[in-house]
Amino acid sequence: MAEDEYQERVYTIPLRSRTQQVPQTKRAPRALEAVKEFVARHLKADEADVWIDDPVNDRIWSNGREQPPAKLRVRAIRFEDGVVEVSLPEE
Repeated sequence: MAEDEYQERVYTIPLRSRTQQVPQTKRAPRALEAVKEFVARHLKADEADVWIDDPVNDRIWSNGREQPPAKLRVRAIRFEDGVVEVSLPEE
């Protein structure tokens, strides 16, 4: 894949402020929405075009529904057709 076909960024997304504003049982689903909103805003894409990889979902739900992580480091890749893939960065 050529470099001009995609744009790649690594972000640390703060989730605490978003998840503390909702009831405990809705915190993990709200964290997923916050990831989509953040990535869509920073990569200028529609939220419908943001695709979250399974390991990111597993990381958010790892502590259960009521205790998602306070922040999450992700890699976001925006392809030429406008689709954005969110995955965990390989370190």
